[in-house]
Amino acid sequence: MSSPKYVLLSYDQEARFEGEEPYEQTWALCEEAEDLFADPPPPLREVHELLGCVPEGELAEALTRARAGGSVPLGFLTLEMLDKNGTPVDEWELEDVRVLDDRPCARDLTLRDITIEGTEPDRDSYDHSLRPRLSPGYRLLGAHGEPYGTCRDVACAHEVPDEPMEPPLRLLGCAPQGALRAALDAGEEDLGHAKVLRIDATGRPVASAAEGELRAWIPSARGPALVDLTLDLWSERPPSVAGQVWGLWAEGRPTEPNKWAACDAEGRQFWLGTALHNHGHGGQDRPPGTTYHLDGRHITDLSGFFCALGEAVNGPGGYFGWGLDALNDCLRGRWGAAPPFDLVWHDSDVARRCLGVTPHAVHRPPAFEELLAYLTEGDRVTVRFA
Repeated sequence: MSSPKYVLLSYDQEARFEGEEPYEQTWALCEEAEDLFADPPPPLREVHELLGCVPEGELAEALTRARAGGSVPLGFLTLEMLDKNGTPVDEWELEDVRVLDDRPCARDLTLRDITIEGTEPDRDSYDHSLRPRLSPGYRLLGAHGEPYGTCRDVACAHEVPDEPMEPPLRLLGCAPQGALRAALDAGEEDLGHAKVLRIDATGRPVASAAEGELRAWIPSARGPALVDLTLDLWSERPPSVAGQVWGLWAEGRPTEPNKWAACDAEGRQFWLGTALHNHGHGGQDRPPGTTYHLDGRHITDLSGFFCALGEAVNGPGGYFGWGLDALNDCLRGRWGAAPPFDLVWHDSDVARRCLGVTPHAVHRPPAFEELLAYLTEGDRVTVRFA
């Protein structure tokens, strides 16, 4: 058997849901996993009809441009649901909106029916169909609350397709042991719940990979006494970038800095999650007034900044936040560095050029100066450039 990449553990699902610590027993060491990774589908762009509109502001300007040259971008759109008295009671949001066309409203020729296309943020919990009874409709607003007009109703002109069936996870070249070995020898069919962990070359867990129901097994072509196992997953599959990041951790926690720099923005974000998972909690902070050196050569995005900051404070593969809220938590202590401390930012010109320039309709990552202001707020961090 070649070096295993995964370990299969028993998993007590009922204990988890009852708030108890599930008992985990090693069932198998596995050489490889097939059909483990899957990137989430791109956000569904739905087509909606805004019925009975009185457009104004940028929406009215977008309609004029759309009539002249086809669809035009509008950006972020909020639809405030109004009660019968015209008071906002909830809101519904669309991102990356494009105005497709418009026409006179069939029920009132003084109004317009407008066709738009956009994506719903994951945080939206309400559907536009939940408009209160006797409501006059919706108030339309832009990204910063600027008025875009009103509409009386909304209709979805595009049905969401069914999600495609996903293949089961196959663990290849597995050496079963313990209770799983006994169950296979006895010919049992109900093999139970299982958890899959990615491990490094020393056998130390790097990250949780999947959870599911162990359904079937066959003898493996990878060697005698080995089996291939099939799991029906109930957990989300790791994204494809996980394979790259876990490969960089394959020999254990990195001993060289900047291994994350080869990853794209999504890979860097996944790196941060892996670094957090492998962070040793409960250690002592270095004392206030300590100086840390931030290698800025690869800080081309916000995730890169946090990868570099984690390594500046806690060494290669280190963690010190993966967003502004998490950074604020780390600056309260018990994450490796007690504030106030000094941060020497080397090659800061890279971040100055790159941070905050990606266009976003609403949620833009902070620019260099904004990030710097956040760091130095309250004299928690003194930043010097080198």
